[in-house]
Amino acid sequence: EGKGTIFIKDGKVMEDNLKKERYTTDELLELLRKKDVFQVADVEFAVLEPTGDLNVLLKKENRPITAKDLGLITPSEKEPQTVIMDGEVLDEPLSTAGRNRRWLETELDKQNVSIENVFLAQVDSYGQLTVDLFDDKIKVPTPQEKPLLLATIKKCQADLEIFCLSTDSEEAKQMYSKNSEKLQKVIDKLTPMLKG
Repeated sequence: EGKGTIFIKDGKVMEDNLKKERYTTDELLELLRKKDVFQVADVEFAVLEPTGDLNVLLKKENRPITAKDLGLITPSEKEPQTVIMDGEVLDEPLSTAGRNRRWLETELDKQNVSIENVFLAQVDSYGQLTVDLFDDKIKVPTPQEKPLLLATIKKCQADLEIFCLSTDSEEAKQMYSKNSEKLQKVIDKLTPMLKG
């Protein structure tokens, strides 16, 4: 009751606190696994709250890299819209996603799927459709629009480099080179969002 109890500090288990709270090492390890932590040495700080929850702070080098860490500005995401449920098209969420039935039918045709076979379909904030079928044995291809867009941008950037190398005009070389560099910066920023 009252305040939290420190169970791990700087990757070391506080055995006395564990005993005081009547927790075994196995129970501590189980609580860590529920937080996707499998090694005590990765933990900077772990506190058992009065509610029985374990809050874990990983050491800085063990934390996942974020877009902020990379200096990337990412657009805000909207909640995915469920556009088909139990084989029935839901028009309101479809409209909220800025799509219509014709678009939905076209996207399903690309995946060789009919509406009646779809258990659940959602449109993400990038306008990409993901589908879960009633029959889990049927494999649905993953959407390729984003990786295809990334590949196309990379090709344009490579073309600009080729143009730069193949022209004799110094003015054209500078223009191609400058635009190639600009496109490379765009690619660097978009790659995390457009990779498969």
